[in-house]
Amino acid sequence: MPKDKKLAGLIAGSAGETEAAFYQALQEGDIEKLMACWADEDEIICVHPGGPRLVGMRAIRLAFDALFSNGTVRAWPEGVRKIEMLACSVHNVRERIEILTPQGPQHAYVIATNVYQKTAQGWRMVAHHASPGAEQESQEVSETLHTLH
Repeated sequence: MPKDKKLAGLIAGSAGETEAAFYQALQEGDIEKLMACWADEDEIICVHPGGPRLVGMRAIRLAFDALFSNGTVRAWPEGVRKIEMLACSVHNVRERIEILTPQGPQHAYVIATNVYQKTAQGWRMVAHHASPGAEQESQEVSETLHTLH
C-alpha cells in the first residue's frame, strides 16, 4: 500500500520525530498521518491493550480506523525510556490517556513499547505494543526486583 510521499516527508530524521508525529496523528485522528509513521513492511505489528496481535499495514490501518470512528485519541507519551542503536530505536513510554466522562476529563495510563527502524524513507515504526496500565504505574520502578519473568 503506497504511502503519500508528501505525508511521509513530514517525518524528519529521528525516531523521536517519528514518535512525535505518531502521537500528534492520534490526537488529531488523522489516519493518513498516522500510517505514514509506519514502515511499509509485511511484518509490522501492533497490539492494543487487551487486543489481539495485528500484523501488516492493512490490519493496523483497520484497527486505527475503528478507533478513530469514536473520535480522536488524546494520548501523550510521558516518561520515555530509549535504547538507541544504529538502525533501530526502542522506546518504552507511559501514555497518559484523557477520557471524557460525564464527570469531566479523567486520565488512564497505558504502558507502550514502540520500535522504530531506520529505512530508506527515514525512521519508521515497526512495532507498537501497548498494555493496560494503572495510576500507580505512572510512577517508575527502577530497582531490581526478585521476581522472574
